[in-house]
Amino acid sequence: MIDSDLLLHALDASERRRSERRAFLRSASTATLAVGGSALLAACGGGTPTPTSTVTPTPSPSSTAVLQDQDTLNFALNLEYLEAQFYSYAVTGAGIPAVLLANGNGNTTVQGSVTGGRQVTFTDPVVQQYAREIAADEIAHVALLRSALGAAAVAQPALNIDGSATGAFTALARAAGIVSSTGTFDPYLNDENFLLGAYIFEDVGVTAYKGAAAQINTALLIDAAAGILATEAYHAGLIRTVLYSKGLTTPSLRTNAGLISDARDSLDGTTDLDQGIVGDATMSNLVPTDSNGLIFGRTAGQVLNIVYLNRNAVVGGGFFPNGFNGNIRTSAAS
Repeated sequence: MIDSDLLLHALDASERRRSERRAFLRSASTATLAVGGSALLAACGGGTPTPTSTVTPTPSPSSTAVLQDQDTLNFALNLEYLEAQFYSYAVTGAGIPAVLLANGNGNTTVQGSVTGGRQVTFTDPVVQQYAREIAADEIAHVALLRSALGAAAVAQPALNIDGSATGAFTALARAAGIVSSTGTFDPYLNDENFLLGAYIFEDVGVTAYKGAAAQINTALLIDAAAGILATEAYHAGLIRTVLYSKGLTTPSLRTNAGLISDARDSLDGTTDLDQGIVGDATMSNLVPTDSNGLIFGRTAGQVLNIVYLNRNAVVGGGFFPNGFNGNIRTSAAS
């Protein structure tokens, strides 16, 4: 079975396991959450109610809250498109299934193409297996969010995951000082470059979901977002751990991870938030937490600063040449 078949198989399995939850999510995203069975019977005049029993129906979210949740989930969907395409190309040499790219029938966003992306010739079987597992998870995230949004789902925007001299990866690597001002950074070249490319996205994904959690109004959607946040945190911890481990014999890996962290920090504002994989002296820093052991969150604008590779308030650039699809698409002004 080829790798693309394995990814589709993993996606199908994930779809079956989550079918019941997605059914509820679709209802939640359109503000049609059902009340309890007893309340329904009472409303219809059927059955004999118990005099001492009182059922309080769960209020449906307001239309404003529903639209806000849709905007938040579509923002997350844009990020998942980016991650899923990067990992899918790295593992299989091809993008994610075409059925996961178009907008919902109630949305008018334009589907964009993917620039760049190719299969990595992995030499470390452990890194290859990790990449395949993460790819399957990210594709499943795209499917889950699209299912939750239904007709409101935005199409995949134009993505730049190119490893050439004009690609977004090279632009970030030059800004970070990983390569010279005329150098090229290709995340598909080898295991180590792939890990650094993944490191760019994974930490951003974790902090994006943490920051977005407070913006979600529907309990079922909060549960779904929390589940994705936990998965992304596992991915980020895995990538950071492998980078640190390989960095014990190749110190440049730890250094370059630190440079990427500094670049993200310089893009998302003046506050020093981001952390590399090495703490004080040579101690590991595999989980970038504060003094309370908590992960920090980024605002939507800060996330866009990083993926657009721009400190200013703009509506596109970097990994998203034409910007995000949806209503949340302007980065923050530093």
